[in-house]
Parts: sequence; C-alpha cells; structure tokens
Amino acid sequence: MFTIDVVTLFPEVFAPFVGLSIVGRAVDAKIVALHYHHLLDELRGSERADDSPFGGGPGMVLRLEPIARTLDRILETAPAGERRLIAVPAPGGRPFRQSEAQRFAELDRLILVCGHYEGIDDRLGTLYPVEEYSLGDFVLTGGEIPALAMMDATVRLLAGALNRESLESESFSGGEGLLDYPSFTRPPVFRGVAVPDVLLSGDHAKIAEWRRAESRRRTVARRRELVGEERP
Repeated sequence: MFTIDVVTLFPEVFAPFVGLSIVGRAVDAKIVALHYHHLLDELRGSERADDSPFGGGPGMVLRLEPIARTLDRILETAPAGERRLIAVPAPGGRPFRQSEAQRFAELDRLILVCGHYEGIDDRLGTLYPVEEYSLGDFVLTGGEIPALAMMDATVRLLAGALNRESLESESFSGGEGLLDYPSFTRPPVFRGVAVPDVLLSGDHAKIAEWRRAESRRRTVARRRELVGEERP
C-alpha cells in the first residue's frame, strides 16, 4: 500500500479536500494509507513550533526540533528498504511537473513536510534527504496547498485509483506529453456556439485524428516549449 505522511501545523486543512477527492476514494479503497502528523503534538514543555529568525526580520520560522522528532518517528517505524522521499513545498524548489508526480507514484512512501510563515529552518535539508518543489513563481502562506496538489497529482497515477484510459488521454501523458484535446458535451449548440461537426459524426477514426491534431495545435499555441522548435 502506498503511504503518505503529512507533517503540518494545520492538519485540518486537508480533511475537506481529501474527503471529496480521488485521494479520499483511494484511501477508502485501501490503495493509500494517509497519516497526518500534527507538529503541535511533538512540542515539549513550553516549546513553540516557531520562533523569530536569527539576524532579525519579519515573520516566524518553523523550528527544527518538532519536525525532526516527527521525521525520526516516521523513519524509525517505516519498513526497511522501502522506497521513500521527503518533499518540502517551497518557492525556491524546482518546478513540480507531471514527471515528478509519476516518479512519486513509483515510491512506497511519500513524506510531505509543510512549511509556514517564513518557512522552515534551513538546516532541515542538511539533516535529512529533502527535495524542495514549487508549484510556480508565487508565494503562498504555507505548504499545505502545494502539498495537497502534489498528493492529488501522485495518487491519481496509482494503480486502481483511476481508469487507465483516462490517464493516458490527458495533458502531459502519452508518448508526446502534449496538452489534452478540447472536450465538449450536451447541448450540441449553446448560445450560437456549436460543437465541432466531427465529434457528432460517429466516425471514430476521424474523431481520433481530429483530437490528435487539436492536441498538437493547442500545445503549440499555449505551451510551445513542450513540443520544441523543431516540430511544426
């Protein structure tokens, strides 16, 4: 069973999304074991989960001690030899792409450590084999939303979570990694805008050809870097 551990100050952020998503269905189907680790549970005595940064400056930084205790407990109880990764959402991380989700889905365990405020004490990456990932060139209040995105992108690729045909026909999948073709449904005409005739023709060969062409056209128009300059 694929295991996800989420280390966070705000585990309550996850429940509404997970309960209404493919992730929740995968948990119910016992494809995924999902564990939340509340950093406040790891505090001792009068400890705080965060503190002001050395050198001064605005905001608060998550302290290492509660995070380290949590990670140590996870790693000490994890099966020997399992394939695992510790991922930290961070603005300075490398871009999270479909290829990363595919790599995550081949693991046995994914550990997501959510920063907050001004982030996590940077020594975390010295003490543990951490990989940082970013959803884009923007800043969020915490790592919970990116962690949800990474979790969803990964779980939907697990065997049994989704129909394989659906995965093979979507954006960034298949042999070329192009954007998905446009989709339409009833009614065939809405406010004067009609569905392309070929989709109503019943000719599946022509429909498949149209979809391949539209996928390439859309990719060239919107994400040229995905096809490269050498392709038309």
